[in-house]
Amino acid sequence: MDLPRPKIIQEECPLAGDCDWEPLYRSEFNKFDLPIQICKTCGFQAQFPRPEPESLYTEEYYTGNQEFTYRDERQTEKFDRYVWFARLKNISKFKSSGNFLDIGCSFGGFLECAKEKGFIPYGVEISPFSAKQAEARGFKIWQGQFLDADIPENFFDVITLIEVIEHLENPKEVFNKLSKILKPGGLLLIQTANFDAWQAIEAGKNYHYYLPGHVYYYSAKILRKILAVRGFVRQITYLGVDFPLSAKLLKSRGSFSRWTDYLKWFWISFYHFKSKLSKKGIPLTSSMVHYAIKK
Repeated sequence: MDLPRPKIIQEECPLAGDCDWEPLYRSEFNKFDLPIQICKTCGFQAQFPRPEPESLYTEEYYTGNQEFTYRDERQTEKFDRYVWFARLKNISKFKSSGNFLDIGCSFGGFLECAKEKGFIPYGVEISPFSAKQAEARGFKIWQGQFLDADIPENFFDVITLIEVIEHLENPKEVFNKLSKILKPGGLLLIQTANFDAWQAIEAGKNYHYYLPGHVYYYSAKILRKILAVRGFVRQITYLGVDFPLSAKLLKSRGSFSRWTDYLKWFWISFYHFKSKLSKKGIPLTSSMVHYAIKK
């Protein structure tokens, strides 16, 4: 029996809209068993059907108590600041001041660093729990889904989405809105997984980025196409991350509890240097950070 065509994905296409979606497989990472679809036209992947976002981003998610969550950033902010400041140093090569929007700002740690570097910080956060704490720092936070936020157009000099874009439904409207609220000459920074990399290709249905909250899966090639048609004339893809290894090592200390944890620095260093390499023109690892400048 033929499966019903996933119309909602067709309507959300951020490219030409001529997608031809079909089931790819059920993911097997951590036994999440997610239904993964693939577009035969462009190779874009999506989770469909998918859960309602509000059901995922609970207080447990932000405190590190769900199986698909990250750690509680409030506990490691002292160490995370090494990476945040290193990233801001690179951002400052393109924009060194102005209105700064972090989408998915969590508790506002990155915004605090941006403020200290002279930017005017703003945030978007879906969770009432973490948004309230970010607001307590004195920042303007739009609480709720990004597409529902009443954000002024041509207002921001820098917009960042750090491992957030894959969480957002309806990428067609997301990228349209990102283009509208960013000033001409503004910088858009997106960190996500590159599904064209060997790490993702070889892992297949066991790839670790197939998580309940991740609903669309990108590649550098797809991102470039999406942004090019929206007037982003200059684009730079950093393999791995956009900051030095030293910042990554210093950040990692936030999770160390005994001296033997420093042995992890060997693996972190190995992965960092591996992430800068390619084989047959394809990156070895799926880590990437994409910068795009709006015309």
